Amino acid sequence: MADIRDAMMERLLDDAGIREGMRVLDVGCAFGALTFLVAKRVGRTGHVVGLDRDPQLLSLARTKAREQGLSNVTFIEADLANVPAEQGLFDAATGRRVLMYQPDAVAALRGIARAVKPGGLIVFQENDASIGPVSLPPLPLHIRVSEWIWHTVDREGADLHMGFHLAPAMEQAGLSVEHVRAEASLQTPKEHHAMGPILRAMLPRIVRYGIATEEEMGIDTIDARLLEERSKANTTYLGEMVFGAWARKP
Repeated sequence: MADIRDAMMERLLDDAGIREGMRVLDVGCAFGALTFLVAKRVGRTGHVVGLDRDPQLLSLARTKAREQGLSNVTFIEADLANVPAEQGLFDAATGRRVLMYQPDAVAALRGIARAVKPGGLIVFQENDASIGPVSLPPLPLHIRVSEWIWHTVDREGADLHMGFHLAPAMEQAGLSVEHVRAEASLQTPKEHHAMGPILRAMLPRIVRYGIATEEEMGIDTIDARLLEERSKANTTYLGEMVFGAWARKP
């Protein structure tokens, strides 16, 4: 699933104007997936600072950066709403599936904006559960997998409708929204995005909240079973909508 969302993010970064030479703050960076996309875009004359509160994820991100030979990235442990002043101001800030987990997305955006130069960009991508899963005919296993994921995210207190709330939150934070879009996360009988790795990464959380057991999910065979279900129905499956937006700090 990361491939299609990375492609969506690449288009968003392109259209927003994240370019070579920029100094960018990537908030809620986790193990650095988006950080590395941005780092390759800003090039050797630019720099990306990945920020997260989880030291274990940051350690993994630093290891991945070394493995990829990226020298234009730095990772720091901090809260995204309180970026350390010593980091200075950035040309832009980015984030993916971050605001949905914030108790107050508007306050978080205001904190992020304080770290961005006047006229600088703030670019976010957020998933939304308002539309989907949808297919003709319905696909029971696909629906079940979607429920495992979204019910877990809901139990964690996330905003399941952050995509629809994204542009209004930016406006309320005092930013000038330049563009907002939504793209469907689709799978066809011939185009498949692996769900097994996502479920495996979420497994402790899914089990902890009593959403499903490891045996019930059958992660080792889930992708084969999903593909078989979709192929037998010969249909296209819309899993969810992915919203992207960019805004400028006045």
